[in-house]
Amino acid sequence: MFCKNCGHEVPEGTKVCPNCGKEVAGDTIQQLENAANNAFNSAEQDFTSAVNDVKNTFNGNNGAFTGNAPLKTDRNLLVMVLLSIITCGIYSYYFIYTLAKDANIACAGDGEETTGLVGYILLSMVTCGIYSYYWYYKLANRLSNNAPRYGMAFEENGTTVLLWMVIGSLLCGIGVFIGLHILIKNMNAICEGYNRANGYSF
Repeated sequence: MFCKNCGHEVPEGTKVCPNCGKEVAGDTIQQLENAANNAFNSAEQDFTSAVNDVKNTFNGNNGAFTGNAPLKTDRNLLVMVLLSIITCGIYSYYFIYTLAKDANIACAGDGEETTGLVGYILLSMVTCGIYSYYWYYKLANRLSNNAPRYGMAFEENGTTVLLWMVIGSLLCGIGVFIGLHILIKNMNAICEGYNRANGYSF
C-alpha cells in the first residue's frame, strides 16, 4: 500500500507514513480500492472470456453449446454494466447470448427453449423493446421452475423480475437493475447446480 500524500510505499495497516508523517488513508478507502481493483480484474477476465467464446464459435468449436464444459457461475451485475459501458452496449448482447445458452443447457429437457440472441434482437426491434421484458420474464420463470431439479427453491420468479423491471423502472431506473440482479443470482445458482450434478468441481 502507498501513502496518498507522498506516494511512499508503507506496510499494510500503517496509520502514519514514516516518510512524510501524514496519516495514511483509513481501512475504508483501502477496501474501496480493493473492491474497485477486483471489479476491474473480473471485468477483464469476463471480457477475455467473451472474446474467446465468440472466436471459438467462428472457428467451429461449439463445445460450449453441448454442455461439455462447466457453466459460468460468477456473473456479476457491476461487471456487466461496466463492460457494457466500455463496449458501447455490445457486451450486453453477449451477456444475453450467454444467459440463453446456459439456460438451454442447464434446463434442457424441461420442454422449453430460451430464445437466443438473434431472436431476442429481432423480436425486441419489432415490438419496440416490449419483447425484451417478456424474454426476462420467461427466463426467470424457467429458472424458478427448474430450481427443484437441482435441490433449490427460488422465492423470485418471472413476475417478480417483470414487476421490478416495469414498475421499478419508474424509480429512476433502479428497478431494472434489481430485476437483473435477481436474474443473475438465480442463473448463477442454476449453473452451479448443473455443474455439481455433472461432476464439475472447482
